[in-house]
Amino acid sequence: MEKTSRREFLAQSTLAAAGIALHTTDAKDKEFKQGPYKISKPNILMIHSDQFRSDFICAAGQNPMNHTPNLDAMYRRGTVFQNAYTNQPLCSPSRACLFTGQYATTTGVWKLTNENIGLKPEAITLAKLLKQSGYSTNYIGKWHLAPKNNKTREGLGFVPIEYRGGFTDLWQASNVFELTSHPYEGTIWDGEGRPITFKDVFRADFLTGLTEKFLRQKHEKPFFLVLSQLEPHQQNDLNGFAPPKGYAEKFSNPYIPQDVKQFPGDWAKQLANYYGDCKAIDDSVGRIFKILKEENLYDNTIVIFISDHGCHFRTRNSEYKRSPHESSIHIPLIIQGPGFNNGRIISELISMVDAAPSILDFLKIPIPSSMQGRSFIPLMKDEKARESWRNEVFVQISESETARALRTPEWTYVALAPDSNPGHESGSSYYRDYQLYNNISDPYQLINLAGRDDPPSLIHNNGNLSLREITNQLRQRLIERMVEAGEERPKIDNWRYYP
Repeated sequence: MEKTSRREFLAQSTLAAAGIALHTTDAKDKEFKQGPYKISKPNILMIHSDQFRSDFICAAGQNPMNHTPNLDAMYRRGTVFQNAYTNQPLCSPSRACLFTGQYATTTGVWKLTNENIGLKPEAITLAKLLKQSGYSTNYIGKWHLAPKNNKTREGLGFVPIEYRGGFTDLWQASNVFELTSHPYEGTIWDGEGRPITFKDVFRADFLTGLTEKFLRQKHEKPFFLVLSQLEPHQQNDLNGFAPPKGYAEKFSNPYIPQDVKQFPGDWAKQLANYYGDCKAIDDSVGRIFKILKEENLYDNTIVIFISDHGCHFRTRNSEYKRSPHESSIHIPLIIQGPGFNNGRIISELISMVDAAPSILDFLKIPIPSSMQGRSFIPLMKDEKARESWRNEVFVQISESETARALRTPEWTYVALAPDSNPGHESGSSYYRDYQLYNNISDPYQLINLAGRDDPPSLIHNNGNLSLREITNQLRQRLIERMVEAGEERPKIDNWRYYP
């Protein structure tokens, strides 16, 4: 009888404990039906960039800097989800949402894991389900989903197997990569806890090199690989962004996004650096597509580009995210590969929790009841599905403030828990109206309409309701979404300063 490794045993035990049936996959299971024809089961490569604004992909039409030619080509080839949003604009919670299809308060990861919380070992994740369906599961880069051990580099970086979310094959990662590296030196750890160090090579290039090495290997089964880059996230101890040498100079007179130029913040001195980091990510994407072509993997690999949240350059609070504004929550999501190469833009609002069930749905793998997101695959195929799609996104905010938001095509409505301790409480039973933005007439969210009672004649794109009536409707919809997400039904009071 063939021996089962400790790693495989732990992975299988976790799945069994979660109630997921186990089965093996042989060579005959290497094909699946996709439309009217058969193709080999596709590989899945997710490129996860940290803090990458959606509007910094030039093909999206809002940024003229021409710094993302490789992402632009992907944008034109693949399927673009033009209105993708994170459900929690913070590193750890958003990643938990991505891999579990659950909201942050459901996963338990509602704030940073370097605050000593982590993704539960028993959590049902995309990686575990793909592993059970015959995929190898592989991870390179920043993780940020394991609890903090101590303040040493190894304690901040090494991730025990039970906290790896089902990535049981290649593991080359650091839990809090921004604290175990600098732009040109650092450490990640392999699956056995051995350090892998780099020096005199830019961080994103180093991780891309590890990805290239993986892609050049012989693969006996389809793979799920996540390349989780840190860039363009700021370097914490440098208090700003740190691009490759010479890259900031390329963007010394950059285009300034309209949502930040109206406010104080650090964008005046950090924007060129941020552009340089985004350019480094685009370079990485170009290298990866080159290797996929060279290794004959290009036509049978689904490539996903996504970010965990955006960046507002300290214009909305004292740091770069943790706010319900577009600059924080609007994320890029582009998918190309078999089944997605249609050059199509999907305009419906989708969110981070929808990603895992959508991947499973595309692969014809049953979606577990634990996942709270919806598959967006029907939006690509069925006009009726688009008509019936609930076109709104629920967002949870923590640490900077305890808040909940509802994003619809026209409105962003935010309720704040005024008496909550946002660093210690994941939610509240009491909120107040806090912010209201009209995203059609005010796309850069410059004017907070909360507390106003304008008559219907003054409201853009709505001639039947006053602002107070619109607020009342959005408030009730937000309450229902909170309850649906597993939170207690809150009381949300009117803005206290209504005229």
